[in-house]
Amino acid sequence: MFSKQITKEEINELTLRKYEGKVVVVTTHEQLAAALHHIREYNVLGFDTETKPAFKKGVHHTVALLQIAIPDMVYLIRLKSTGFTSELSHLFGDEQIEKVGISIRDDLKHLNHLCAQHHISFVSENITELNDIAQKLGIEHAGVKKLTAIFLQFRVSKSQQTSNWENPQLTEKQIRYAATDAWVCLEIYNHLRSQGYI
Repeated sequence: MFSKQITKEEINELTLRKYEGKVVVVTTHEQLAAALHHIREYNVLGFDTETKPAFKKGVHHTVALLQIAIPDMVYLIRLKSTGFTSELSHLFGDEQIEKVGISIRDDLKHLNHLCAQHHISFVSENITELNDIAQKLGIEHAGVKKLTAIFLQFRVSKSQQTSNWENPQLTEKQIRYAATDAWVCLEIYNHLRSQGYI
């Protein structure tokens, strides 16, 4: 069983955790090809994106980072370096591979926009929005922090959310933050499936 509501105070009392496993930062086409070959061995992926924040009205940035979590590691794909390739588009369009995320409507919209810039068609199939499942279970207006607290009983930091995701070198804090966001999506999905909610 789980609580359908949790307060900020209750979340702040939970243990702070981050992804401690293997992370590979992908910056070249060769690395991307190898990563996608590995990723395609699995039928469920956790994913998220990060974009450089715009602090001025009318300024928009394209997606800088795509995070994909599989059971044994997380890939951080630096889209400013690799571009959004047709192979990546095929992954999102693959009906055999389930892509799991939280509040991903904007992520998919921004990836679609990025594809259009590269003249690549973008179709997303077999996408699971964990918020939709949470809503059916009576949990309203939940993001990564809240769903992680309710289902996994630990707290994740959002302190790096508005950092510069286009930095030439990602900091260790950025790497762990980005990997954690994709990892908890997969962890929550696996937990819900093991409990019979999926």
